[in-house]
Amino acid sequence: MTLALAVDIGLTLLILAMAGWTIAVRDTFASVIGFVTYGLLLTLVWVRLAAPDVALTEAAMGGGLTGALLIGAAARLRSTEAATRTERPGILTRTLAGILSAAVTAALAICVLNLPEPAPTLAPAAAANLAATGVGNPVTAVLLAYRAMDTLLEAIVVLLALLGVWSLAHDRAWGGYPQLRSTADPDGILVYFARVMAPIGIIVGIYVFWVGADLPGGKFQGATILAAMWLLAVGAGLADLPPVSRTWLRILLAVGPLVFIAIGLVGSVIAGAVFAYPDGYAKPLILAIEIALMPTLVLTLALLVAGAPQRMPPQ
Repeated sequence: MTLALAVDIGLTLLILAMAGWTIAVRDTFASVIGFVTYGLLLTLVWVRLAAPDVALTEAAMGGGLTGALLIGAAARLRSTEAATRTERPGILTRTLAGILSAAVTAALAICVLNLPEPAPTLAPAAAANLAATGVGNPVTAVLLAYRAMDTLLEAIVVLLALLGVWSLAHDRAWGGYPQLRSTADPDGILVYFARVMAPIGIIVGIYVFWVGADLPGGKFQGATILAAMWLLAVGAGLADLPPVSRTWLRILLAVGPLVFIAIGLVGSVIAGAVFAYPDGYAKPLILAIEIALMPTLVLTLALLVAGAPQRMPPQ
């Protein structure tokens, strides 16, 4: 047995154990921590599969953003969890849930084991036409050239999710700040950590975004890092999130999808198809879309974690 195989086997067993523990543990907060750990382990799996773009996305969105949202939800449920902890599903419910889970697992295993050999793939066709896009990263080419409509809808869905969160605000807080004002000890470790990490994180986030056209990275990964640095500064009391009624905020939230749609419609006139790029202009247009989407994603991800408006601006 080689060292690489031993690492793969150990990582597989660890992931299965973490998945089982996340489901079985009864404490909500502990389950969320298990989910975040599970996401980070999946990141290592994607690295082992030589898929760094997917690994970055899993670390940023799967374990990072989703974990932060679940931690916030678990904190809100703390007060009700103690009252319901004694309630336990009946033996019939647990048995049916176990049977259903086993059936889904078996169906997935059968599908994977019966895939045709060789598996059908569009990878050769995508690689053959990569030069026409002008970008060196095939993942970016797929996301913004071959399946641009899906990428646009993903950005719109995230924005609609933010509007759904805002709709949960009380009428008296509508248009106000997304969270209570954070205060921290000016000499505390959190403030020191935010002052040290935020500048570094901003540089890393911008770099990850900019190199995404030719190397692993991109707008979603970079935006998640920048949003995390913003929230770190907010949590340390060094900054505050803007009221949701700010005109500039709403413009930046909408500008990314609007630019994306505009470029797509222009392509239907000039290049003969929606989201088609004229010859020689594919890379500049792809970069224009990513630059326009970047502030939209940063604001959306940060405000999603911050939650619904809770306080009005001072009069």
